[in-house]
Amino acid sequence: MKRVLFLLLPAFAWLAGGAIVEGQETGEGGIPAIERRLPPAGIEIPADLRAEIEARLETFLDDAWGVGNHLLAPDVEIFGKAVRLALLHGEIYAEKELPLLTEMLDRGEERLRQLENERTPWADQRGLLVRGYRSRIDGSVQPYGLEIPEDLDLSRPVPLLVWLHGRGDKITDVHFMKRCLAKSQALGGKVPDQQEAIIVHPFGRQCVGWKHAGEIDVFEVIEHVKSQYSIDPDRIALAGFSMGGAGAWHIGAHYTDHFCAVHAGAGFAETARYNGLTPETYPSEVEQILWKVYDVPNYVRNLFNVPVLAYSGEEDKQKQAADLMAEAFAAEGRELRHVIGPGMGHKYHDDSVKEIWAWLEECWEKGRPRAPETVTLQTATPRYGKMFWVRVLGQEKIWRDTRIDGRQEEGGRVIELKTRNVALLQIDAPRRGGDLGGAKLTIDGQVLEVESPGFPVASVRLQKDGEGNWSWGEPDGLRKVAGLQGPIDDAFLESFLVVGPDSPPAAPKVRRWTDFEFAHFAERWRALMRGELPVEEVGDVNSVDVKEKNLVLWGDPDSNRLIAEMADGLPVKWENGKIHLGEQSWSAADHVAAFVFPNPLNPERYVVINSGHTFREAHDRTNSLQNPKLGDWAIIALDRDPDGETPGRVVANGFFDVDWKLARP
Repeated sequence: MKRVLFLLLPAFAWLAGGAIVEGQETGEGGIPAIERRLPPAGIEIPADLRAEIEARLETFLDDAWGVGNHLLAPDVEIFGKAVRLALLHGEIYAEKELPLLTEMLDRGEERLRQLENERTPWADQRGLLVRGYRSRIDGSVQPYGLEIPEDLDLSRPVPLLVWLHGRGDKITDVHFMKRCLAKSQALGGKVPDQQEAIIVHPFGRQCVGWKHAGEIDVFEVIEHVKSQYSIDPDRIALAGFSMGGAGAWHIGAHYTDHFCAVHAGAGFAETARYNGLTPETYPSEVEQILWKVYDVPNYVRNLFNVPVLAYSGEEDKQKQAADLMAEAFAAEGRELRHVIGPGMGHKYHDDSVKEIWAWLEECWEKGRPRAPETVTLQTATPRYGKMFWVRVLGQEKIWRDTRIDGRQEEGGRVIELKTRNVALLQIDAPRRGGDLGGAKLTIDGQVLEVESPGFPVASVRLQKDGEGNWSWGEPDGLRKVAGLQGPIDDAFLESFLVVGPDSPPAAPKVRRWTDFEFAHFAERWRALMRGELPVEEVGDVNSVDVKEKNLVLWGDPDSNRLIAEMADGLPVKWENGKIHLGEQSWSAADHVAAFVFPNPLNPERYVVINSGHTFREAHDRTNSLQNPKLGDWAIIALDRDPDGETPGRVVANGFFDVDWKLARP
């Protein structure tokens, strides 16, 4: 675990140097370093202070390794990670912030001493505190803040408010934790004396708009809080402001059934209108399609399942988000409740906060329905295809509007569904511990009955044939299904492992590009996603890795033994000096293929070839642009160096169809 958390491994075993240096030029001939936007570089730390902090940090990390297996070790390790990244990236922005480095180490050392003595007083602390958890995505420790009211009765399940923070380019780990310890943050800090709920502040990988690993962090935080405190799972509300409001729109619409209420303050809800784009200035067709991953209007009907309240300052230009969502609600015959702060800019009005808090109290009192009689589901991708007791597992056409409207009666004994663009679906017993055996299903007018096998049937799956008829089961062979539907960026929402070549690519241009892009991926993951890439050498990858993780492989069959092992099952072929995909081919001496596909060694997981996240530094200027830029596959010409916009000249880019065959949507 330590090598993932605290060490930056070399890109490849055959590189001569050692650890990758921040911002260095790598690869044969040198490719200019790409300017990092997030986090920006800070002031120079005085040499004597840096030497002192580095010495303390080294001792702390070594000592913290000794308690690494303890359940509460992340509560200690977050402080060391925060200081380490602050030193690596220069994340101190004014002289008055320099004491933060000492303060964070002091806090970490104190917790470490307590943990070594089998004491964990912070686990019972009230008021403002910070804690940590270990992410299943990359093994990193991530911090979160808590507000625990002094008079809240924790002997019974209590409500939880998940508060998503706004954008802060310079609010890295050390600053985030200091802020969480300093004062109440939720709703503009205007509810510091509330006694109704625990408020949790996820970090969300700092500044990725609550997308990518940032969205998964929200749910990992919720689960960690539930493991430490008595939380009522049916009284969890989601809220946020500014970038956090954008996160509340996105996460609230994509994961609606997790919450009893969704409150979005300001923020943004889609890409084109927010950025003032017109058809004349739109990007590629593939990138436009990929807006559908996060653009909330494509998921608006999900928000009909729980109470939703928007807030905007009357004079705030980010009122645009709520106005746009009000249009989306109206287009579906619904009305969005929208509280407007009179005369306010980009902040909360006192009276508005009172109204919002009263609304939250009403939602907590009512709670989340466990088995709603009616369910409305809308999605553009099976990745976000679950709503209470129905799930879209596969589509007829990728990236098309996909819907299920469902009704259940008699505790799930009678179920009626109407679908659009659904090819594969799952129905779960609406009531916890329920039984679908003997239930009568009507799907798009077709009547089916679930046979009772003599034991409870918790769920059933159905597939639609080419004639539109539904039958039990699911198709054989490769199929785009929930969690295995692309695009490339989707692979980084789950646990993954990165494996570089075990020998250099033969073509000099390919070697130069691969060196640079691998190093760039490692640097960017560390700076932007606040963790270290989980890297292994080819010979160290084992059967457990293949079973449990998405594999991210760099190189080609001649330079990476893992790619060679699965080459026959991949859609891209490297033959006779060319890269072949379908009927197209490109010179392998000056092109690279980047793609995602079900891993031929384990088709229940992805393999990604030659790519990390496909959004880059230039897109960090606004969280609304931190969206996938490449589809399931791309061919990159190496006659242009990687930069902040692209990994090179993208000469072809597209998607696989529902059967993972080459096609256009």
